[in-house]
Amino acid sequence: MRMSRNNLISFLCGGIVCLTACISLGSDDAGKVREDRPVVSSMTVSPEVPSAVPFCGKLIDITRYNMREAYDRELSSFTYFHSTTLLLFKRANRYFPIIEPILKENGIPDDFKYLAVIESSLNPRATSSARAVGLWQFMQTTAREYGLTITPTVDERCHVEKSTRAACRYLRTAYEKYGDWAAVAASYNGGMGRISGELRKQDEESLFDLWLVEETTRYVYRVMAIKQIFEHPAKYGFIIRARDLYKPIPTKDVKVSRDIPDLAAFAKEQGITYADLRRFNPWLRDRKLLTGGKTYILAIPLASDLYYKTPNTRVHDPAWVVSEN
Repeated sequence: MRMSRNNLISFLCGGIVCLTACISLGSDDAGKVREDRPVVSSMTVSPEVPSAVPFCGKLIDITRYNMREAYDRELSSFTYFHSTTLLLFKRANRYFPIIEPILKENGIPDDFKYLAVIESSLNPRATSSARAVGLWQFMQTTAREYGLTITPTVDERCHVEKSTRAACRYLRTAYEKYGDWAAVAASYNGGMGRISGELRKQDEESLFDLWLVEETTRYVYRVMAIKQIFEHPAKYGFIIRARDLYKPIPTKDVKVSRDIPDLAAFAKEQGITYADLRRFNPWLRDRKLLTGGKTYILAIPLASDLYYKTPNTRVHDPAWVVSEN
């Protein structure tokens, strides 16, 4: 029976994982693995936890028991939550080229792009049970405080560029307060008031010494863990080809200063569907657009670019992919 190319790749990958596991084990354990002959094509191996991890230009020692175990939890979760983690890479190929220059322009460390990854899974239309919305998961009050417009027909929390700029304003304000990027990241989840209050009440100076609610406690470790996997995907078993990544789709800008009573009709005039208009402009929240005297820019994709007639070849980070040669 002939083995298909995909099955061969799966078999080889599984064999490599098994071999790696055997090499890393002692001779007795390796012998036991060979003797038991796994009936699956891969093995579940606990990822190695380093003694220190980099974040925003600083090497953070995680040998303390609680820090090591917290990091191990998140690294293991992302490593074996295969479908979700794969999807993050695919979406990042489309959104990181937009996010990274904005972070750099505003003096925010590049590592903060991973906040968007864990906040929304890089879904501009994500909505939480607490009604946080968008790529950066802004609550309505905070969004308005940092310059985003929210009306019955517009929600700029779902605008990739504008919400990223708003997130930068928040992050810069928090850094002026703490002078520590890890504390800034935690405050993005827990709020500056809570982080400041707990530092004072617990008489501590470091974020990592605080007792916080579980979600906020896990937050920074999640950011550091997904950063590790994004920078070394093959090490954690993610074998990705260029054609697997979602291609960036170019658009043209159409400025609108007048109300659009029927966005479906407007879309037809632009040569696209109403559905595509909403997908490429997720900040639209109604069938009409009321400008309120403002000028908005609508992104209009070219119809010819909406198809995967040829495999994707645009790779934002070469470290993500393996050669197909």
